[in-house]
Amino acid sequence: MARKLRDSDINPCLEESDASRKCLDMNNYSKDKCTLYFLHYKNCRAFWNNIAAQRRRDGVKPVIPPADERVRILQDIGGKPY
Repeated sequence: MARKLRDSDINPCLEESDASRKCLDMNNYSKDKCTLYFLHYKNCRAFWNNIAAQRRRDGVKPVIPPADERVRILQDIGGKPY
């Protein structure tokens, strides 16, 4: 399970997850100091879940786009919206 979450083709929010974890490490696990990082992760998950839902409705597989396709999607919309 942990290996899956570290796979950038499976986890589209790996960067945000790592940033949240790093913030917690640097701030002695004081969650209130990492709120912005948590928000970025939450927004990232919501964005890619919406993409996956649309792809599922359209019959596109895999529902979570691979890493290279996600880069193109983000470039097309002008960067990360989260």
